Amino acid sequence: MLKVVQAYDRALIAEIETDDAGALERKLEAAVRVFADRTGWLQPHERIAILRRLAGLMEARRDHLALQIAREGGKPLPDAIVETTRAIDGVHNAADELRNLVGREIPMGLSAASEGRWAFTTKEPVGVVAAISAFNHPLNLIVHQVAPAIAAGCPVIVKPAITTPLSCLDFVAMAHEAGLPGAWCQTFITDDNQLAEKLATDPRIAFLSFIGSAKVGWALRSKAAPGTRVALEHGGAASAIVDRSADIAKIIEPIVKGGFYHAGQVCVSTQRIFVHADIAEDFTQRLVARVESLRTADPVLHDTEVGPLILPREAERVSEWTREAVSGGARLATGGERLSETTLRPAVLLDPADDAKISTQEVFGPVVAVYRYDRLDEAIARANSLPTAFQASIFAQDIDVAMHAANHFDASAVMINDPTAFRTDWMPFAGRKQSGYGTGGIPFTLRDMTHEKMILMHKG
Repeated sequence: MLKVVQAYDRALIAEIETDDAGALERKLEAAVRVFADRTGWLQPHERIAILRRLAGLMEARRDHLALQIAREGGKPLPDAIVETTRAIDGVHNAADELRNLVGREIPMGLSAASEGRWAFTTKEPVGVVAAISAFNHPLNLIVHQVAPAIAAGCPVIVKPAITTPLSCLDFVAMAHEAGLPGAWCQTFITDDNQLAEKLATDPRIAFLSFIGSAKVGWALRSKAAPGTRVALEHGGAASAIVDRSADIAKIIEPIVKGGFYHAGQVCVSTQRIFVHADIAEDFTQRLVARVESLRTADPVLHDTEVGPLILPREAERVSEWTREAVSGGARLATGGERLSETTLRPAVLLDPADDAKISTQEVFGPVVAVYRYDRLDEAIARANSLPTAFQASIFAQDIDVAMHAANHFDASAVMINDPTAFRTDWMPFAGRKQSGYGTGGIPFTLRDMTHEKMILMHKG
């Protein structure tokens, strides 16, 4: 049995059964069987109807889903409500995208050999999908991995994070209630890493979607069976540059939100803030004042702004990284204290060493680091210096500065006067270098879960 506890106070929420190797084999066989029967494939209109009903069921249970996110994952309730709203919209988005999932005509008659022929392409589901998910968005990440599979017509087996399985179980149960036959979407609950790897690397898997640790994700890609498509979503130490032309009064709030949303447990959390020396003092004072006013408390309360980390060991790790930075010369401007097993007071570090963990690795906790710079290209070079790259921000009123940074950041997306953590669920979302592989976002995942098949007709 797997014990699911509240992230905040470690109180027991539920005990659920785990799956063993036999269960995995039965689920793989069921998924392969329904996919092999092409006459039984769900038609696009049937998939659209299921997704619409699923969104309706989620809407009716919005309060339950949001509270569950707050309890098992520790996300503050106001943000959990936003996640639930996004998840519902994401299911609609997957249904909407089926109207745009089209093939194309391949021109014939361009050579003598191709005369008298007509060719076009159509879309087919790629096959069985294995989705391994993360804890930090326990409902919306599941939607990003599973809803496109349903839309594409792929059977999917989804393994949620062992700390946050309840949102996934609810979502899959609602999918079945909405009319999706059981074998087309199955959960796999395990705390056995070897079994999870067996799912990911089984030769019957056509598409692997993995969200989580870069070390694990890249290892799984190297072991995936030949022909398996792989999508990896990891993280990085996201950078924001604050130019001297920035309107400081307007940017503190988005920067704080970008750094401390879900206690910094987001793959594109703002972690490294490079501030022009001319405004560094003013910016730092305002940033520290706002961070000190953040309410760190039980995530189920409506006024909580920062909740817990997912596990006690993660709180200890973040504390250790903060202590290391200070011992290496950084100044702790505020925060860092351990408030409970899993909660830390949000921290701001000033000018950590370039080789400190906080400067080089993803902290995944409620800590931001501020660095002064004199030249824009110096700040960009430091931002681009890591083996990870995801989203980045430039805060500036000077359009030349903003566009120079946007063009020179090594990033998959650059936000101008918005935090690094900004995301809509229909936009492309992708890590570069060690931060990921492939492109996420519901429309992009849906397309990756399909094959393009050409059909050629000889009219003679």
